[in-house]
Amino acid sequence: MDHSKPHKITVICTANICRSPIGERLLAQALQKEKEPLCQLTVVSAGVAASPGYPASNFSVDVLDNEGIDLSGHRSQPLTQTLVDESLFIVGMTDSHSDIIEAIFKTRKGQVRLFREFVGEGKKTEIPDPFGGSLVLYNETLESMKEAIPSLVDFIRKHA
Repeated sequence: MDHSKPHKITVICTANICRSPIGERLLAQALQKEKEPLCQLTVVSAGVAASPGYPASNFSVDVLDNEGIDLSGHRSQPLTQTLVDESLFIVGMTDSHSDIIEAIFKTRKGQVRLFREFVGEGKKTEIPDPFGGSLVLYNETLESMKEAIPSLVDFIRKHA
């Protein structure tokens, strides 16, 4: 693997406690099953308005637990320019995340993408924030991300 090239995929949401930790773990799990160089990419998550050191929300932990993925060790972190520079792609949940990232940070052309950007015509591309919602809402968030994973992995495969 070319170590001069960015080797991270950074999944972004607002506070880095609900959506992006779920997306990070699902994407990491999917990439682990791929051939090199995809299986060597590191997947991390951060938030555009995150305070550092907070655990993932209980419902985020619960929905991933049902997938056999342990999120209990997650701690939130804010997005930084260093993280942007180290990232092959920055994958957000909503258009507003993309707008904020491109307004605040120096990014490369095509670097900032949406998690559901590639799911296909007529499908929603945004993943709303489940924070404060029910477990049902968190499960919808999880399913929305799971549906997006094959198309997102395919995109990364073509551009990694």
